[in-house]
Amino acid sequence: MSAPVLKPSSSSTTRRALLLAGAAACLPRPALAGAQVEEPLADAVRSALSAAIASDAPPKPRFDAIEPRLAYLRWLGEMSERLKRQKSEAQTRIEFLETVWYESTRAGLEPALVLGLVQVESGFRKYAISVAGARGYMQVMPFWSRLIGDGQASRLFHMQTNLRFGCVILRHYLDIEKGDLYLALGRYNGSRGRPEYPNMVMGARKRWLVSGQA
Repeated sequence: MSAPVLKPSSSSTTRRALLLAGAAACLPRPALAGAQVEEPLADAVRSALSAAIASDAPPKPRFDAIEPRLAYLRWLGEMSERLKRQKSEAQTRIEFLETVWYESTRAGLEPALVLGLVQVESGFRKYAISVAGARGYMQVMPFWSRLIGDGQASRLFHMQTNLRFGCVILRHYLDIEKGDLYLALGRYNGSRGRPEYPNMVMGARKRWLVSGQA
């Protein structure tokens, strides 16, 4: 007589599915970045970008009046609360936000836009690497370290270095596209002209707007 075939009950099947889903959720997500395309740069552009990367000013804000300083502190507190899930350690979170604010402002970018881009590109993971080889928070392609840096791509995992490269590169693309953010974001992702990536970044940006900001 053959042994009876045991079929899992619906409850055990459900439990197994939940366990598998939980295990999958614990796995590191692949970075979503595309790939910035290496293009020839005019000498003047390369020099300007290199100078922007090399400047070593400390990421500490200075204010001439009390109101901008209070606005900055409110922003820091509000963004810190929103970022707790991604960065649980308070000091690490504050240092990250201080650097984002400094580098985005320095490049003439909106901090909420940069935070949205980081969310989409790396999920706020410092050591994220994409299939294309892009690295760090803002998923900077290693060729940039050769074109405008010191050639050491490993430094793209350093927080301020990565954020500075990313902000300077996005500013460069904005200048190329004459201020068209849609096309500049497409260039940043290597998908110029396609709507998916710009729409994701602009959607993520909304999460990082200060309360009451449109």
